[in-house]
Amino acid sequence: MKMISKHLLGLAILVAFSPALITTSYAQLHLEIAKAPEEAPKIAIVPFLGDQRLYPVVEQDLNRSGRFTSSSKNLPATATINQANGAAWQSAGVPYVVNGEVKTNPDGSLAVHYQLYDVQKQQYLLNELLTVPPSRIRSAAHMISDAIYQALTGIPGDFSGRIAYVLRNPATPDNRYTLQIADTDGEQPRTVLSSRDPILSPAWTPDGKKIAYVSFETKRPAIYVQDLATGQREKLAGFRGLNGAPSFSPDGKSMLFTASMHDNPEIYQMDLNTRQVKRMTNNTAIDTEARYTPDGKGFIFTSDRGGSAQIYHYTFADGSTKRLTFRGAFNARGSLSADGKYVALVHRPSGSNYKVAIQEISTGITNILTPTSLDESPSFSPNGQMVVYATREGSRGLLSIMSTDGRFRMNLPSEQGEVREPAWAPK
Repeated sequence: MKMISKHLLGLAILVAFSPALITTSYAQLHLEIAKAPEEAPKIAIVPFLGDQRLYPVVEQDLNRSGRFTSSSKNLPATATINQANGAAWQSAGVPYVVNGEVKTNPDGSLAVHYQLYDVQKQQYLLNELLTVPPSRIRSAAHMISDAIYQALTGIPGDFSGRIAYVLRNPATPDNRYTLQIADTDGEQPRTVLSSRDPILSPAWTPDGKKIAYVSFETKRPAIYVQDLATGQREKLAGFRGLNGAPSFSPDGKSMLFTASMHDNPEIYQMDLNTRQVKRMTNNTAIDTEARYTPDGKGFIFTSDRGGSAQIYHYTFADGSTKRLTFRGAFNARGSLSADGKYVALVHRPSGSNYKVAIQEISTGITNILTPTSLDESPSFSPNGQMVVYATREGSRGLLSIMSTDGRFRMNLPSEQGEVREPAWAPK
């Protein structure tokens, strides 16, 4: 087998683990701001009355969006509910103010009242009340950040989303690899799977309620899907040879995967109701890493049929295949934006540098996004404004989240090992 084929095979064909049901153990990620936005509009986050846990999360969310500079410290003025004190903020040159208060309801739930004030227009852009249990205060903060982001940009926020990732911890042989889910800022992590053996390529179902993965627990690779609420799991593909790289259709009715049941790794599609399988590609090269297009009319995949790893597009209507990437000797691990206009990919511009790049599909214009050189597994946020990927900085294997305009980047390392294989949950 050619060297490039071995590399490509390693990207798609997955190594094993012995999964367990959902556990209570977890590994905390630590947020580090690697590149802060510059000259972004200011937002004052006035500390909320009645609870000191909520407003710092909103401040951090807005800062890491790359669109704003928010602060709750050294504020030039104050604001309370329905008392924005607009003249003082205007004199200080602050265009937006967020304030609120938290009260406890008779049933123990929390009433979170928050406001977003436009100083120039002298009007409230948001004036809303949320009712949440005390255990969901961070979730409420992320929801507030989402609403503020959308009110000011017209784009839905993704702060209340989730990211799945794999943690490798050599210090715990029995649970050396774990599949985890955390908030997009690395908080509230939860372990889904634990294993002695490697875990790769988690894939969300469209409703975000289940995750597929590959297990070697029977000494042969098989694809399973696991319910996140109950821990119940089901084998989807255990054919002869390889079974890997699962991806679910937008309607959740079918799954693409890589298999070598006919010797050569090809793309197959499974009807999840009938379990009938259809072969989609038939080439002497390795075809893998298939991902449905958002409209469900086709899929992208990686193949070395042109002599090197490149990304192609397959159309269901006529079975035609079109090459999408031409710049660079290596392009793989494609992830489509929710609008289908862009693909994030692992791109090798030269030598042994592997960077995350974003290509506009209609024009073919490709922009290298990341400053690091050992990047892999890019995944778009649902609103298309961020990309999460795995990288290395020195001896650390960590996750990075970067805005697609390059204005902001944050790292999410773990003190308990290396984090890899991120997958942003659908909205």
